[in-house]
Amino acid sequence: MDPSKGPRRLALLIDADNAQPAVIDELLAEVARFGSATVKRIYGDWTSPRHGQWKRRLLKHSIQPVQQFAYTTGKNATDSALIIDAMDLLYTGRFDGFCLMSSDSDFTRLAQRIREEGLLVYGFGEKKTPEAFVAACDKFIYTEVLRGDDKSDGKREEEARGAEADTEAADLGPQKDQPLPPPDAVQLISKAIAEADDDDGWAALATVGNYINQLRPDFDPRLFGFKKLSSLVRSFPKRFELREQALANSDTRVLYVRKR
Repeated sequence: MDPSKGPRRLALLIDADNAQPAVIDELLAEVARFGSATVKRIYGDWTSPRHGQWKRRLLKHSIQPVQQFAYTTGKNATDSALIIDAMDLLYTGRFDGFCLMSSDSDFTRLAQRIREEGLLVYGFGEKKTPEAFVAACDKFIYTEVLRGDDKSDGKREEEARGAEADTEAADLGPQKDQPLPPPDAVQLISKAIAEADDDDGWAALATVGNYINQLRPDFDPRLFGFKKLSSLVRSFPKRFELREQALANSDTRVLYVRKR
């Protein structure tokens, strides 16, 4: 999208049957990173007591509830209503992308169809979300990471470096109680560097991040306790090297990374 046109216009559609009201504040803050949600709708059977926790939050954030009765047992009418509305909104041509909040694989084809039209799809759901829906999105964010914790990246880096040293000394893989990502995360970062590096092995960290997102839409440093990719990379000083460099004739500074 052309930055001169302002922030991306996004449609946020929430499946109330498969979404968590407790993270709605954090969800909307995350959506704001990607653009402006000019449409915010949530679908469910609002006669059901199970959706009672949503009411106060919907008023606070001006989210439009869409009533969908469960016509028969075993059929998800909510999913159908959301999909129909999404297609109607898609054909208006007014949006640059969609934010879909659900842990349901039924929205896999919807995400694919939206992307076929050249629009972005940001998915939000729990870690139980089927892989097919995750892969169908340009970016998928697990709602568990939106809850976060109080530790700073600096503290996480210190813990991770200590764990890395202990791990190498014992010649063991990462343990469950350590803040290190699984080996495939390190391999993914290494692969991205190899794809984006120059003759000296350096690659812009932003480019590395973009490549990782293309390979794994659900990759998120916050899953490993870090707010930023740079902090995650710094936690592995024996595997990666970082440097900061100013652009020519500019005050902008760019982070570069290479494998050791």
